[in-house]
Amino acid sequence: MSATSDLNAISHDLHAVRKEKLAQLRASGEDPFRGNWEQTHTSRQCVELAPAPHAGPGASPSSAEAPSPKPPPGPEVSVAGRVLTLRIMGKASFAKILDRDGIIQLYFTRDEIGAGRYNAHFKKMVDIGDIIGVRGPVFRTSTGEATVRVKDYALVAKALRPLPEKWHGLADSEQIYRQRYLDLIINPESRQRLLLRSRIVEEIRKFLWAREFREVETPTFHTVAGGAAARPFITRFNALDCDFYLRIALELHLKRCLVGGIDRVFEIGRVFRNEGYDRKHSPEFTMLELYQAYTDYRGMMALVRSLIQHLCAELLGTTRIARHDGTPIELGGAWREVSYKELVIEKTADPGWFSRDKAEKLAACREKFGLREVREDWEDYEITNEIYGKLIEPALIQPTFVTHIPRELCPLAKLNAADPGTLDVFELCVNGQEIAPAYSEQNDPGAQRAMLEAQAGGEAQKIDADFLEALEHGMPPAGGMGIGIDRLVVLLTGAANIRDTILFPVLRPDAAN
Repeated sequence: MSATSDLNAISHDLHAVRKEKLAQLRASGEDPFRGNWEQTHTSRQCVELAPAPHAGPGASPSSAEAPSPKPPPGPEVSVAGRVLTLRIMGKASFAKILDRDGIIQLYFTRDEIGAGRYNAHFKKMVDIGDIIGVRGPVFRTSTGEATVRVKDYALVAKALRPLPEKWHGLADSEQIYRQRYLDLIINPESRQRLLLRSRIVEEIRKFLWAREFREVETPTFHTVAGGAAARPFITRFNALDCDFYLRIALELHLKRCLVGGIDRVFEIGRVFRNEGYDRKHSPEFTMLELYQAYTDYRGMMALVRSLIQHLCAELLGTTRIARHDGTPIELGGAWREVSYKELVIEKTADPGWFSRDKAEKLAACREKFGLREVREDWEDYEITNEIYGKLIEPALIQPTFVTHIPRELCPLAKLNAADPGTLDVFELCVNGQEIAPAYSEQNDPGAQRAMLEAQAGGEAQKIDADFLEALEHGMPPAGGMGIGIDRLVVLLTGAANIRDTILFPVLRPDAAN
């Protein structure tokens, strides 16, 4: 029998044992699934309340080998949480529970809760994984650990399945993502990372609200999949008897808000792209998109730098972070700015790259750089962008503003006046991937129509005609930016995989269920 099979068999046996305990509890008149437990404090608050360790006669217990004289009474608390450890001994025992703030130690004694309840209930019916509530004074042991001396307790929710063994039972990444609730209990680093994500989103909102941006909500169902070059998910709206697309971007409706006079607007929302799935990409992800009238892409540069440095200061206490492999990243100070063309010329070591014909570029990609997937039917800009995407962007570890990308790569930005083959755009690359693209937004309805028509290849159904009509009512000059929240959390937490930053990532259905 394999180790996995052994673990499954043990888990099955423990499940049966716990179900029998549940039956015994109910037969005794106790229902261990309470409707409520009044909490007065969290674990963190208990630690803050705990007095200094008491020395001399009546010292606090440091172990449960034997009962100790009571320490001077401390503040009374009522806490609740999941049992993570149990050290059950003769007349006294220790446990640790996990609540929303962390872990707190509990001290149970036969004298305090009564010999019958201690021996027949606590020692026999309480298991690791159960959720319990306790009341009693908080104190510190002689080793300094904050502890609650339990005077009263109750089973709040009986766990019928055991928790996985910490170091061996939840190491498989598929199980971690599929049973995230167990990951949150067992792995404190996952819990901290995902809670930090929540704080990052909260702090982004505070930052933007303080700068007079207004948060709005735009539709998830779109009649045209616009705002990005991506394959959409399609869904059927039965009531209207037509198909809709799940949005691939937030952009076009937020720009309608600019037309309507909301000069600073943002949305944090889920978007959906029916494309690749790897450590950098998820088919559903969270985007921040924001638009500010009367500025441009350079205004967005200043905004995104100040936003990320603000997050570092408020949440991390440092601008020097590390990626998953330990490589340091410095997010403080000024960031490098370099044009797309400069990076390509630097990588190819060919100052004349952009004047080469397609055949020369194809040959260089295949023979010099080993990029075998380039095809003869690709456009020149697509061949060059393969070099950028495969060889240049992954090497941009320190924060870099890559400016003036080719015009074909984005139909929604303004052309650069000095070089109409490029756009007034930057892509903020850090940690080897794009974190935030930003534009000087195209507000000329004629130029916008021409660029969208070129992208759509003459297929009118791919063009959002209502958006173009909105532009004809006049949109102020504006800078706009998108930030992938998941990738930002990867950066700020040092995660190795985008799925480590998403609470419940998309997974293939479990064949066992």
